[in-house]
Amino acid sequence: MTTHYEERMQADLDTIHRKLHKVSDLVENQVQNAVEALLTGTDDLAKQVILGDRQVNRRIKQVDYLCHAFIVRHAPSASHLRQASAALRFGVALERVGDYAGMISREVVQLGQPVPNAVSRDIELIAHQARHTLSEALRAFHESDLEVARQTYGLADQTDLTLDKVMTELVVMGDSRAHSVQSIFSLLRIVSLIKRVAEQSENICEQAIFQMTGETRHDRVFRILFVDEHNNRSSQIAEAYARKAFPESGVYHSAGWNCNGALDPNLIDFMDRQGVDMRSAFTRRLRPVADEPEHFHVIVSCSPGIREHLGKIPYRTTLLEWEHGTGSGMDDETLEKLYKKLVVYVQDLMLTLAGPDAR
Repeated sequence: MTTHYEERMQADLDTIHRKLHKVSDLVENQVQNAVEALLTGTDDLAKQVILGDRQVNRRIKQVDYLCHAFIVRHAPSASHLRQASAALRFGVALERVGDYAGMISREVVQLGQPVPNAVSRDIELIAHQARHTLSEALRAFHESDLEVARQTYGLADQTDLTLDKVMTELVVMGDSRAHSVQSIFSLLRIVSLIKRVAEQSENICEQAIFQMTGETRHDRVFRILFVDEHNNRSSQIAEAYARKAFPESGVYHSAGWNCNGALDPNLIDFMDRQGVDMRSAFTRRLRPVADEPEHFHVIVSCSPGIREHLGKIPYRTTLLEWEHGTGSGMDDETLEKLYKKLVVYVQDLMLTLAGPDAR
């Protein structure tokens, strides 16, 4: 039997969720209008979005107050505390999406014209994907639909290829001087903000999952590619050490553009003495990274001359270049110096990516 106290708690939560639903509708409408203003070059609509951002902020501030008051008044536990906590973080994500809509609209006003034909269709596609991700994330949260939340999480990645295409086309437009530098920068910022709408929608999915199950997002697993010319020394050592030292924080690969067969036996013996078994390792030929089925978060160049062999580097991939200066031999002294340097590099990289709990 439900007690009066439990009914009061649930009534307060229902009030919070009703207000969140209203501000969600408002934010979704803000994004829709910002995109429409962008594609049609409608300054008046863009200005409505800019002014409407103040209403979004006011409503979210009110929800924030109600959530804190709920916690102070009821000292909730278990599912009630989860719901209040999720509502607070949901409000933060919503406010950011509203901010993105406002910033897009400000850029539209600065642009002062519709999107150029060369990129309009792709930008429209990115915007459609972002709005779909946002809509599904909001539905998952408000309807407590766990399946939709899980299915929607990860949809932001679908825009990556189109985003890369738009970025490339904007660079070409800038080089041709067919449009002003200011216009190009405005468009670059706009597509980046649209992408952030989709990414913030995934945060909403996380809160939907959390309020229903108590699950939090697992630490990100980073995809890292180590590259040198022959894929038979530095890149192999870095991959093997990373696999051993940080098996849960990353998925590691190595490759080279001029592979020459099996690994040198001296390298295998040396790594054996470091406690790393490389007997099953093999060289892998590098292919254009844009052709990989999953993008790499980081590509590490372990020898010079890598850029011309990578092809187009995806927008969300970071290229690092490590300098060693340890010679090119396979004798123990050279390998020892190289190994010690690579260990430090790999440790620094993984601590930067995954934090002090990298493992």
